[in-house]
Amino acid sequence: MLQSVARRLSAPLPIWHASLTPDQWLACAAEVASAGGRMVALWGSSALAAAGASPGTLPATTPAGWAPVAPGVGAGAIGLPHFKVHAAYAMADGLVWVELPLADGDCSYPDLEPLYPAAARMQRAMADLLGMRPAGALDQRPWLNHGAWAADHFPLRADCAPPLAGPSLPVADYPFVRVQGDGVHEIPVGPVHAGIIEPGHFRFSVVGEKVLRLEQRLGYTHKGIEQRFTQLAPLDAYRLAGRISGDSTVAFAWGYCMALESACDCSIPQRAQWLRALMLECERIANHLGDLGALGNDAALGVALAQFSRLREDWLRLAGALFGHRLMMDQVVPGGVACDLDGAAVLAMARQCDLLEPELRALRLVYEDHAGLQDRFIGTGRVSPELASRLGLAGLAGRASAQTWDLRCDHPWAPYDTLEVNMATQRNGDVAARVLLRFEEALESLRLIRAMLARLPRGELRVALALPQAPALGAGWVEGWRGEVFVALELDGAAGGHRILRCRCQDPSWHAWPVLEHAVIGNIVPDFPLINKSFNLSYSGHDL
Repeated sequence: MLQSVARRLSAPLPIWHASLTPDQWLACAAEVASAGGRMVALWGSSALAAAGASPGTLPATTPAGWAPVAPGVGAGAIGLPHFKVHAAYAMADGLVWVELPLADGDCSYPDLEPLYPAAARMQRAMADLLGMRPAGALDQRPWLNHGAWAADHFPLRADCAPPLAGPSLPVADYPFVRVQGDGVHEIPVGPVHAGIIEPGHFRFSVVGEKVLRLEQRLGYTHKGIEQRFTQLAPLDAYRLAGRISGDSTVAFAWGYCMALESACDCSIPQRAQWLRALMLECERIANHLGDLGALGNDAALGVALAQFSRLREDWLRLAGALFGHRLMMDQVVPGGVACDLDGAAVLAMARQCDLLEPELRALRLVYEDHAGLQDRFIGTGRVSPELASRLGLAGLAGRASAQTWDLRCDHPWAPYDTLEVNMATQRNGDVAARVLLRFEEALESLRLIRAMLARLPRGELRVALALPQAPALGAGWVEGWRGEVFVALELDGAAGGHRILRCRCQDPSWHAWPVLEHAVIGNIVPDFPLINKSFNLSYSGHDL
């Protein structure tokens, strides 16, 4: 069905787009599920139509304030807002982005949670931001709105007015699910933590120290990023994308730039492609080094934290010296990259790879031979391959549970199409598997970096983008260190002043946070920090 209604977007990976009817919407979701595909993202959008306009008509200008108004049309002539619900699905032959336009004024759509459990939280976020609700969904609790705005205020709706100034809203009592039984008690943790990590609340239901249930409450770092995208020029918004989650700045910036280049039907220079991939692998190594040290520390091996912190610091200092920023922020730009490596820089990075690899292999042997670590790691926080598949877990945590998804291998784009990436996988799905996967992926990234340095093509770093004259769509899909980053971009064209109508940036943590609730069941409370760190999910990337 999809092949008959979808059109392929201009992108380096195979990505299609289709607009569906309600019957096709549910049939598409079922077709993907039956074929072994999975949901990547689910989001909504809203626009105003002038009275008498057909669905899909978009306002052309945005005056001061939050609510866009069609030019030359009085407030009384504006029609009801119309909504679309969007979904992105990954399949063996690529990704399909489908949208379902709703009737004007209608904000109800078919519930996808029965097919894709990860859809539940995305649907709840859509209800908070747009007032769009899935018909018949069981869980209607708010997700991102913690009382910071009124329940009838929907920040992403096209007809949304600025909230009126007034007294602070009362803090609502969030209805956590209660576990009943003899000896059951609750342990609330967060949202304020003892360390400097971002805020998130974890409600444990336990008997003794055994965890019966964990329920999360996120959204504390909601920043209005999706609305902010609509206030930025398309050529400038890559800087915001790179700040969605600081540990994935290269992945998100590349995803946004790929989406913009897709909408502009533009190809970037070959050297820029290779430098982007080089920075992405540098980002992957830096995060794996940090996590490996923290995991050793959580299992009481403090010397591991010291050693991996030293290695990570050396790696980040080199990145700062070569790319102008320790995290390589703002180096992936529309049309290419903002930095280059000369001969001395290439030698410096190759030398650092040669220094890092033997130390990484030696520390891997320490971890594998340390009985205390293995006692804490093996069997802890296990996610079976069956559960991982059912919940749509991908990325690093998914590959540790035998989910063989990696865009660099499944749909290799330049330069990965010439590098033959070796996908690391494990089956046990426990902390030990996620630790071992980090070692294997870091070592593979070192191999890839050496190969890219040896074969780095000559040429230009950047081309100028010509923004489309008509409304256009673009999509970006990148395998970041945590998992796949997906960006869906809608532009309104020259008539509307080249505005961003909607930009959805999807972090892989959306799918992994619910899995963490399952991973901790049956473990003891003191093992939760270890399990949590073995996933190392993003709060900021989730709480847009």
